[in-house]
Amino acid sequence: MWSRWTGGDGAPGWTLEAAGFDLDSITEAGAAFTMESEGENYAQMSWSLNYLRYAAATMNTLFFGGNIFAPSRYIDGTPIQDWLQDHFIEAMKHTARRLKDCSAVVGFGTFNEPHYGFIGLKDLNKHYAVNAVSGAVPTAFQAMASASGFPQDIVRYTLAGKIKKPGKEKLNPSGISVFRKGYTCPWREAGVWTVENDVPVLKKKDFFATIPSQSDTVGVRPADFCEYFLKPFQKKFMETVSKKHKHYIFFTESVPMSECVIWHPDERTGPDGNPFSIVDAVHWYDGPTLLLKKWRPVITADSLNRSPVIGKGATKENIKKQIAEIADRPRSKGVASFIGEFGVPFDLDDGKSYRTGDYSAQEEALGVYYDGIDAALVHSTIWNYSASNTHEHGDGWNKEDLSIYSASTGEGRAVKGFCRPYAMAIAGIPVLMQFDQTKREFILEWEAVPGVTEIFVPEIWYPEGWEAELESLLAKIDADAVMEKSPEKQRLYITLTRGSHLRVRVFPLSV
Repeated sequence: MWSRWTGGDGAPGWTLEAAGFDLDSITEAGAAFTMESEGENYAQMSWSLNYLRYAAATMNTLFFGGNIFAPSRYIDGTPIQDWLQDHFIEAMKHTARRLKDCSAVVGFGTFNEPHYGFIGLKDLNKHYAVNAVSGAVPTAFQAMASASGFPQDIVRYTLAGKIKKPGKEKLNPSGISVFRKGYTCPWREAGVWTVENDVPVLKKKDFFATIPSQSDTVGVRPADFCEYFLKPFQKKFMETVSKKHKHYIFFTESVPMSECVIWHPDERTGPDGNPFSIVDAVHWYDGPTLLLKKWRPVITADSLNRSPVIGKGATKENIKKQIAEIADRPRSKGVASFIGEFGVPFDLDDGKSYRTGDYSAQEEALGVYYDGIDAALVHSTIWNYSASNTHEHGDGWNKEDLSIYSASTGEGRAVKGFCRPYAMAIAGIPVLMQFDQTKREFILEWEAVPGVTEIFVPEIWYPEGWEAELESLLAKIDADAVMEKSPEKQRLYITLTRGSHLRVRVFPLSV
């Protein structure tokens, strides 16, 4: 959501001031709501509603599309989009200079969970897709009008926007403007809306839906956020940072649970002819569990088509399908895939686990997620590890509580959910990886080449010890393959001096 000032985190307040915002008026005018302004009334997971409010939507639109949609807006003689992007990229370039000798840094994320703001909306009189359990939501036009001091009656809803609640909420009842003296709404300035007889009037409801004709050869185009706005920024970022840091990997993201940027081969090379190392670092969450704070293994919703899925087996298979689809989208174009963020809330069912010490629900959920990740053979990082997490205040950010560790107990939570056998390094190409939690059986199959394959075998799953069997699916294994167990290191090493198609099985000693 752009910044702490707009209910999220990231950009400093002076970026909003440069765009004309009065920081002290943002929350009072309803252009954003924060924990500081809402206090105890701030509902869990309601931060996502700030994407629908004026401040975050406007800043994201100016950052990614200001040159097209706000061409008259300049800062210090520079178009506002270029000014914002250049400042952001220069900050990252400086960071790269400071960290250039740090071997632990493998690369840079280009922008965390980017959002389209108003870009692509076909009708400013309608609502966005709502990704929160309940709340009050303005249309895009209502957000614009209220930010300029015109109070608006906005819809209240529940169940992620599916059910409207009786009555409406008054947005910006005091009728104050969010703008500093000498500034006005950039969208009013661009002719999107105006004021007639003291009433705001929408003039161009589809203003952000298309890109105006740039020449006789390029006509009007749909405003595809990924293709025409996000991708050019990401390429600009990579070109700048990689000039003196060619070894870095760039982790690119698209809007979560939405379309992704497609990188064609001729687009993955800088002006100097050197190719970029791009990894598509998509974020994925099980929507019902994240939003409702309840793990129900018999029901989920497909995040890609927003359809319900019922049944325990169907739920597991659908989660596998979701993860496979988002992993395969970039792979189909030759770009590596990475689940940059996923996880489970630990305050499920109103914090029941804190009272009982039982985290089996979180373990089961994480197990299902990791089953999908293993099946897709995709790398991943869990969100998150927060050393300051407490049961009372969660992760310390907008009432989220997804940390696998809590200072309240001084230990890990739902450890069996995320600590499980997996291949840490593979000499060759993986074909299959799976872990049966009931049988405690791990299987890895791979097209092996000479080298060492390293498998993590956590003691937590095998307190009585474990055994391993290795077989070749091509021919009988001879002395070229050496298997070394190292329980004290929780490792299994397989060294091969000649290529083969191998399969290893790890299982408890009692089996």
